[in-house]
Amino acid sequence: MKKLLYLFLLTPFFGVAQTNVYNYGFSGVTADLATAGWSQVNVSSPVGASTYLIPTAANTAFVGGGNTGGTNSYILVNYNSTTGAGTISNWLFTPVVTVQNGDVVSFYTRKGGDGTTTIYPDNLQFRMSTNGAFTADPTTVSSVGDYSNLLVEVNPALNDTDYPFTWTQYSYTVTGLSGATDVKFAFRYYVTSGGPSGNNSDIIGIDDFSVDRPTASTQDFFASNFSIQPNPVKDIFTLTAKNNTAIENIKVIDINGRIVNELNVSGADNAQVNIADLNAGVYFVKVQTEAGVGTSKIIKK
Repeated sequence: MKKLLYLFLLTPFFGVAQTNVYNYGFSGVTADLATAGWSQVNVSSPVGASTYLIPTAANTAFVGGGNTGGTNSYILVNYNSTTGAGTISNWLFTPVVTVQNGDVVSFYTRKGGDGTTTIYPDNLQFRMSTNGAFTADPTTVSSVGDYSNLLVEVNPALNDTDYPFTWTQYSYTVTGLSGATDVKFAFRYYVTSGGPSGNNSDIIGIDDFSVDRPTASTQDFFASNFSIQPNPVKDIFTLTAKNNTAIENIKVIDINGRIVNELNVSGADNAQVNIADLNAGVYFVKVQTEAGVGTSKIIKK
């Protein structure tokens, strides 16, 4: 089988206000990756010559260039990651990023070409390590190092039509962390029976990697993460976390904005608050956590 050698060898997230935590658009040159904290390793079997490259000029495999930023504003990798017919396992690692539950990690990817000629299926895995700067990289074609969390996989079955030929966004919502965590993400170009003589693998591009944090209202945050019982309350109410959210501090605030009771909890998942000495009326409970701040109304009988 002969392939054309091209020149210069996580569900969309819409509608919620968000704060950008980190983004990278691959708009420079390949050498900029290391400066920005990115790294790569090719552990394909056998190892080929291909690396992840930011093209220095327009590439005929990607008509129109990157998802955003111009004709050479993306990164690509191809079937020369291995030689002959082998297994491709070619990795691209992000710098350390601090994330928390609810953060949305997204990227765009596509195959080269337009699907009108012979298709050699591609596969991309998107993985995460929670070991931050101490992450161990994979060392063999079958290992994943500390990147044991598979977040997104594009075309795992290696079908002809399941890897998009236009820039398509994939995203993953972070969950399962105990709080803010230093992590590293990895793109793994992983194709069995790949290479110049294999049945699979051609060329893929990646663009617009981003980590975004939804900024819901404090009322929404409270409703999603806590409950108060009883409410209305006569003397003591219990604040309980729903999602293992660690409570740091609780304030009871009157309608004039004055703090009338405060309790430091230091990471507990529930707490009892005594407001027996307060006058009857409406108050607000403000909860401080590592993941955000929540506010809810209570009624004192």
